Amino acid sequence: MPAIDRVTRMITLSVAVFVLAYLGMALGRVPGLAIDRTGVALLGLIILLASGDLSLEEAGAAVDMPTIALLFALMILSAQFEQSGFYGWIAHRIVQAARSPKRLLAALIAATGMLAAIFTNDVVVFALTPVVAAGIASQRLDPRPYLIGLAGAANAGSAATLIGNPQNILIGQAGGLDFWTYLGFALPPTLAALAMTYIAVAFTWRLRPAVDAAIPGTEAPAIDRFQLAKGLAAIVMLVALFLTPLPRELSALAVAGLLLMSRRLSSRTMIGSVDWQLLLLFACLFGITAAFVKTGLSQDGLDWLAARGLLPDRLSVLTPLTLAASNSIGNVPAVILLIKLVPDLSNGAQ
Repeated sequence: MPAIDRVTRMITLSVAVFVLAYLGMALGRVPGLAIDRTGVALLGLIILLASGDLSLEEAGAAVDMPTIALLFALMILSAQFEQSGFYGWIAHRIVQAARSPKRLLAALIAATGMLAAIFTNDVVVFALTPVVAAGIASQRLDPRPYLIGLAGAANAGSAATLIGNPQNILIGQAGGLDFWTYLGFALPPTLAALAMTYIAVAFTWRLRPAVDAAIPGTEAPAIDRFQLAKGLAAIVMLVALFLTPLPRELSALAVAGLLLMSRRLSSRTMIGSVDWQLLLLFACLFGITAAFVKTGLSQDGLDWLAARGLLPDRLSVLTPLTLAASNSIGNVPAVILLIKLVPDLSNGAQ
């Protein structure tokens, strides 16, 4: 095959995989197949590797390992609290406010927002949703407004810190942002967003106590105080390490390593609680985007945008772009796309 034909084929395949993969992120699935976002990304990466358009070395080099390591370590920290029974206990305590639906909603939003800022929103939603739904249903209340509040609070609260959600972890690592400086800027709008979440849900839904007598509540779930104390100590240690020059990912890995050295909780149990699907999604999207960057089309596109003053280095462009992308292909894919295709945003948007 002539060299020019091979280059054309590589560009065509890389672009096709790139477009179809991100279309899959937007749709969330492939019609007719039982395949989700992670499966779409993995399939795309496999095609690129099998065709030779992307080597294993290039795919590995494209992965932002500090981000993967930090996210993995935070999942181990969350697993510590999950195994202690903390999530079930706090959900039970929140539901105790069921006699006052508005107080229940406020407590749920406040607790979810605080937890999401520490343990990442995905982890908190997965842990709290089933126990909160069951507890609210046991009180014969409509669980829908409370679950909507939980989802909104998890997203809003996670914006407060650079470890609150996967996209913040990516942004913090790519921009070299200081943890505490970011917290100072992000906390006021986060609190405002949590308040808006409460107002929106309370205004939309008529929250009233159940007409029927509530089913007697069950006793609070058992909590392992020793394991909970270990988790709290780990958070204190992590916060202290964030005050040092040690990179965040190494600080978090050090804390995770200490938690894994347990006589009661097996490392298999702890590691089994890690959301490997999310980590795999990250790795695959990094590779797919790197293959597209190799074609040179992304740079051509940036040059075209620059000539027309449309580069996302200004808030007037960046804000609507990220809003549209995050609500179509998703937060994480959108951030990976922007970081890989527009890497020179170190000075910030004007």
